[in-house]
Amino acid sequence: MPTGRCHCGAVVYEFQGGPVHASVCHCEDCRRCAGAASVAWMAVKSDDFAIRDGQPALYRSSPDAERWFCGACGTGLYYVNENMLPGLVDLQIATLDDPEAFPPQIHVQMADALGWEAGLDALPKFERYPGP
Repeated sequence: MPTGRCHCGAVVYEFQGGPVHASVCHCEDCRRCAGAASVAWMAVKSDDFAIRDGQPALYRSSPDAERWFCGACGTGLYYVNENMLPGLVDLQIATLDDPEAFPPQIHVQMADALGWEAGLDALPKFERYPGP
């Protein structure tokens, strides 16, 4: 059964079955909540999702949006919005123990994407942070 966890390991989740969809979101809400230009998400059926260890904390970014995270280390873990995604839990793919197993298939909310994201692939690439 696939699993995921926060950075400190205080909250561990698991799910069965495969993703309903997987995407990279560029909306301002995701950007501000994650402190990142975009967030990769994978939706699974609510009935297939469970918290195995720990107790995540809740932040409501809007009346319908539940953003669950680790209260100890702050890692964002999953999102629930029954009005927008009924019966689904949207997991942050990067928190999976094997994120390579569930690659995103689409980009969403491109209307909110930062302009400089389009040029990221052209930037120099280093295997590790370059030295001084």
